[in-house]
Amino acid sequence: MAKTAVLDEHGYRKFGMLDKLSYAAGDFACNMSFALKGYMMIYWTQFMGLDSYVYAGLLVLCQVWDAINDPLVGAIVDADRHKYKRGKFKAYIFAGSIGLIVAGALCFMPFPNAPRMVKNILFVVGYVFWDAFYTVANVPYGSMLPLITEDAGERAQLSSWRSAGSMIAGIATGVMIPVMIYDASNALRGEMLWVIALVMGCFGFAGFQLLIRGTTQRVNVDVQAREDAPKFNVITAVKNFCRNRPALGATLAACSMFLGMYGAGTASTVMFQAYFKNARISGVMQMVTMLPMFLFMPFIAKIVRRWGKQEAASFGAIFSVAACVLMLVLPITPDGKGLVIYLVCQIINGVGMGCYTCVSYSMMADAIDYNEWKFGTREEGTIYSLHSFCRKLAQGVGPSIGLVVATAMGYVADLGPEQPAEIALKMRYLVAAMYLLSAVLEFVGIRFVFNLDKKTLGQMNEELDARRSAAQG
Repeated sequence: MAKTAVLDEHGYRKFGMLDKLSYAAGDFACNMSFALKGYMMIYWTQFMGLDSYVYAGLLVLCQVWDAINDPLVGAIVDADRHKYKRGKFKAYIFAGSIGLIVAGALCFMPFPNAPRMVKNILFVVGYVFWDAFYTVANVPYGSMLPLITEDAGERAQLSSWRSAGSMIAGIATGVMIPVMIYDASNALRGEMLWVIALVMGCFGFAGFQLLIRGTTQRVNVDVQAREDAPKFNVITAVKNFCRNRPALGATLAACSMFLGMYGAGTASTVMFQAYFKNARISGVMQMVTMLPMFLFMPFIAKIVRRWGKQEAASFGAIFSVAACVLMLVLPITPDGKGLVIYLVCQIINGVGMGCYTCVSYSMMADAIDYNEWKFGTREEGTIYSLHSFCRKLAQGVGPSIGLVVATAMGYVADLGPEQPAEIALKMRYLVAAMYLLSAVLEFVGIRFVFNLDKKTLGQMNEELDARRSAAQG
């Protein structure tokens, strides 16, 4: 006999593990595609032979497409009044998931002997197509969180499970891909990435299907759908975002974290290739530094209810700053002892980032509620798309900055793992400096810009509940 689902007071299936696993599967799917971005720089400069400055310039140019793409998709989603069987967010996610099956592979077409201009075109076209499909799937996915539940603890759980999905994808790809793409001499086997991207696209599609079928939208709030409400206006929505301090603070914190992760990417790759002389271990090191986040997952709802999201994330950010200072000043030598010191610093950094990572997406869900509280409109798609745009800008511009700085310090892509010892040492310090800068900016965003502490968040939720009850009555 089939087990009957337990329903809540509104007739929906009660929030539970299926929602958390399914929402985690969504970010697992996103990162099956997005994880590939971390290998673009090494692929296009060391394997395809693009000049480092040209690659950095093209990458920044592609962010112009992001500037149009993310807010445009968000505005389209917000303005869409069509009725879909599973809701408009899931309809857009499904469309984007189909394109992402092959879009990632377009970024790694293996033609190293093609003319230089052809390579430039291949990079731009592949990146533009990938970014378009990624946005169509990712923006609605992020916008869904506040509609699955309105309970603060449950939102924190969804946020932590989303981060877990992202981390699982990051760990799996981070451990396996370096082993497959580097040979015994630490040189890149670039032709492998095209096949890997296709396989990851298929895994991503499966994750999106689990997301679509396993999550339930329980919060039916669409303040713009009322007959007496004003029509959606993208300019007003953007202005509201700029006045939305929680959205700005959460965005600054996320961008800062990615500035460290992706901005240090070039130096980190060279550090493992030429300083530690072990590129294949880079993925294992990445996995170990991600593990501390899972320590917080079973307790995140209790932590949030006891201390608040902003308070807990701020405390964690202090740990990250301290770890990055140690990474900069301690004697990390190019041997086993230096590897251990580097690993310990990254574990402490991971502990600091762990709490913030668990609540980061929940903080954006609160920022969307803040928009309704202060300005009378939710505008999930536009707010999240602008947040997503800034994140992707950091993820795109960060590597460009890191590559330009590394090149200015003497890094030569054509040398691959054969960088001079003094250049390899500079990359070791550049990694620490980039991580420290990002940790400081992350703390500023959480502590001084994001203004929804535990008390204010409780007041906001009470007033919103009263408004919604009055509107329904």
